[in-house]
Amino acid sequence: MTLLRPRSLVVLIAGLCAHAAAQESTADAPIQQVEVKGAGYDARRDDTAARVVIKSEEIVRYGDTAVADVLKRIPGVTVTTGAGRSTQIRMRGLGGGYTQILVNGERTPAGFALDTLAPDMIERIEVLRVATAEFSTESVAGTINIVLRKKANKRQREAKLGYLLSNDFRGPTFSTQVGDSGDKSSWALSASGNHDSFSREWGGFEENTRPDGVVDMYRTVHAPERGHMNRLNLSPRLNWTLDNGDTLAWETMFNSGSFRNHGHPVVTTLVGRPPRTPDLHTFGEFDDRMLKSDLSWTRNMASGLKLDMKFGAEWSSRKMYVGRRGTGADGLPETDGFTLSDTHARGANTTGKATRTMDGGHLLALGWDLRVDENTVIRTERDRIRAFAPGHMLDEDFRANVTRAALYAQDEWTITPQWSIYMGARWEGVRTRVLGNAVKPTRVRSDVLSPILQTLYKLPGKDGKQGDQVRLALSRTYKAPDLLSIVPLRAEWENNSATEADFQGNPKLKPELAWGLDAAWEHYWLDGAMLSVSGAVRRIDDYTSNEIYFDGLRWIFTPVNDDRATMRSLEIETKFPLKSLFAGAPAIDLRASVSRYWSRVESVPGPYNRMEQQVPLTANLGFDYKSGALAAGASAAHRRGGYVQVDVNRGFYRVARTDLDAYAAWTFNPKLTLRVAVSNLLAENSSFEPSYYDPVSGLEKRRWNYPNETKLRTTLEMKF
Repeated sequence: MTLLRPRSLVVLIAGLCAHAAAQESTADAPIQQVEVKGAGYDARRDDTAARVVIKSEEIVRYGDTAVADVLKRIPGVTVTTGAGRSTQIRMRGLGGGYTQILVNGERTPAGFALDTLAPDMIERIEVLRVATAEFSTESVAGTINIVLRKKANKRQREAKLGYLLSNDFRGPTFSTQVGDSGDKSSWALSASGNHDSFSREWGGFEENTRPDGVVDMYRTVHAPERGHMNRLNLSPRLNWTLDNGDTLAWETMFNSGSFRNHGHPVVTTLVGRPPRTPDLHTFGEFDDRMLKSDLSWTRNMASGLKLDMKFGAEWSSRKMYVGRRGTGADGLPETDGFTLSDTHARGANTTGKATRTMDGGHLLALGWDLRVDENTVIRTERDRIRAFAPGHMLDEDFRANVTRAALYAQDEWTITPQWSIYMGARWEGVRTRVLGNAVKPTRVRSDVLSPILQTLYKLPGKDGKQGDQVRLALSRTYKAPDLLSIVPLRAEWENNSATEADFQGNPKLKPELAWGLDAAWEHYWLDGAMLSVSGAVRRIDDYTSNEIYFDGLRWIFTPVNDDRATMRSLEIETKFPLKSLFAGAPAIDLRASVSRYWSRVESVPGPYNRMEQQVPLTANLGFDYKSGALAAGASAAHRRGGYVQVDVNRGFYRVARTDLDAYAAWTFNPKLTLRVAVSNLLAENSSFEPSYYDPVSGLEKRRWNYPNETKLRTTLEMKF
C-alpha cells in the first residue's frame, strides 16, 4: 500500500544539505546558538520534543536482573504476562506493536529478547509519549528507547555478585564494568549473566455453557514445571579521537540465552468429554544467540555543522525443540514426538544525521535509516504414534527478505526563551518478500509519511522564576504488522479449541495508521519537584483485530484489519522531595502517578468494546530515602483488570495485579555496598481469561493462572 511518496522529502533534504555545505565553505560570522545544556538542564522540562529520562542510578536502585522489572515502575508503563510467561511492555495500556522498544535509537535485531538485556548495561531509558522524526514513527502508544553505556570517561573497575532466592526461582547473578581512557582513546567492557533454576506450578480451567445455561464441559488443568535458564551479555566498546578532531566508536553487543524445562500438564475432566491428550509431558530446549556490531563516525565542523554516521551488522539464531509424550483419555499412548524450529536472521544497516544551528533560533537535523534483513526458518515435526491429517506438512521452510528505508527532517525552533516549536517529517517504507515450500510467494509493501508538530510554551513566573508550562503536539504514527503476522504459516496448540486456537498469519494485513493529539500542563516549583497533567487522543484506521474461525478440522486464530478504533488517555504524575513541603522533613523523595485509558472499536458492539487487552488504569506510588550510609525505598505499581469485548463473539478478561517492591542499600565505604531488594511482596499472581461465544455450542471460557512468588535478591557491589 502506497500512501505518499518520499520524493518531496528527498528533494528537501538534498537542498538543505547543499545549503548547509555552502554555508560551511563561506561562513565566517559566528552562528547563533539555540541552547546551552548546562548543569541545570532537565530533558523533561527543557526539551521541546517531550521525553522522560530515567537515569542509571534509578535503573539499578532495586537490583533488578531483568529490564521488564525496571520498566514496570515507570509512570505510564505497564508490564503484563501472557501465555507461556511471555511479557509485554505497554504504554497507554497498549502493547503488541503499539509500543515501540528501541535500543540506542534503533529497532532491535530479529530474535532479540528484552529479558536478555541486563539493567547494569543501561545508561538511561527515554520514554517518549509523542513521536519524533528522528526515531521510527511505528509508535502509536509511544516509544521506549534504551540507551546502553558507551564511553568510559575515567578508569572504571566495578563488579556485582548477587543471588536470587524465592520458592519458585533461585540462582546467582554477576555483572562487571571495566574501562579506561587516555588522551585520545578509551575502552570499556560490560559483562553480566545469571543462572536460574526453577520449580513452579501453573493451572487453570476450561468451561463451556450452552445457550440454555447448562454447563456441558468443565475441565481443570494442573501443570508442575521445572527447569533452568542461563543468560550471558557481553558489550565491548572502543572510542578514538583522530588528529583532525573526528571521533570513531566501535560497539558490539552479544547476548546468549538458554532455557530448559519439563512440564507435565494434566487435564481433569469433571463434565463432558476429555481432550485428545489429557496427560502430557513436554520437554523444551530453547537457545537464543544474538551478535550486533556498529561502527560510528562523528565530525564537528567549525560552522556548527555536525555529521554522524553509523554502519552496522547483526546476526541472530533461535533454536526451539519441544518434545512431547502423552496419553489419551483411554490411558493408551497418544503421542510421542517432537517439533524442531531453527531460525536464523542476519542484516546490515546504516544510519546518518546532519545537524546544524541556523540563524533565527533553528536547530535543523536531516537523516536517514536504511536496513536489510534476511530471515530463514526451518520447522520439522515427527511423531511415532500420532497419525497426521492428510496434507499436513512435516517439513516446512520459508525465507523472508525485509528492506526498510527512512528519511527524515526536523527543526527545533526557539522563537523566544519562553516559546519553542518542534517540526518534523519522516517517511518510512517497508518491502517484504516471503518464499517457502509451505507458503505461496508473498510480497508486501507499505509507505507512510508522518508529519509531527510539537510546541512548548513556558508561562512567566513570579520574580523571574520559572512558572508553569504547557505542551501541545500533533502527530501521525502507524503500527506495521510483524513478520509472523503476514507469513501464512500455522502454529498449532496441542488441545485445539476456540480459546486455544492455532495461529496463522495473514499476508493481506495492512498497517494501522493513526492521527494523534497530545496536550500537557506541567508545574515545576523546586529542583526535583514537578506536577504534570497530560491527555491524548488517537484515531486509528485499519485497526487490527484477531478473527477466530473453524476450518472444518481445527480452530484458527488470524489477524485481520477491522474498521476504526479511537483511544483516549489521561495521565497525572508528581514527584517532589518531602522538604519542599516541610522544611524539617527527612531526606525522602516521593513520587506518584495515575493513568486512565479508554478506547472504542467501532466494528464491535458495546459495552466494553475496547482495544484488545488494553489495560484501563495504572497507578504508581513510591519513595526513596537516604541518610548517611543507608539508602532505602519502596514502590507499588497497580494495574487494573477487567473485561474487554474483543469481537462480536470473543472476549478477554484480565485479573488486576499490584506489585509491591522494596530495597535497602548500605554503603560500608566508597568501594563496597550491600544491596537487598524484595519484589512482589504481595505474592500477586498473573491470571487472564479468553472467551468465545457460539450461538449453537454456547460460551467457552479458559482461565490461565500463573503464580508468582515473593523474591529476595541480595547483591554485593564492589569498586576497585
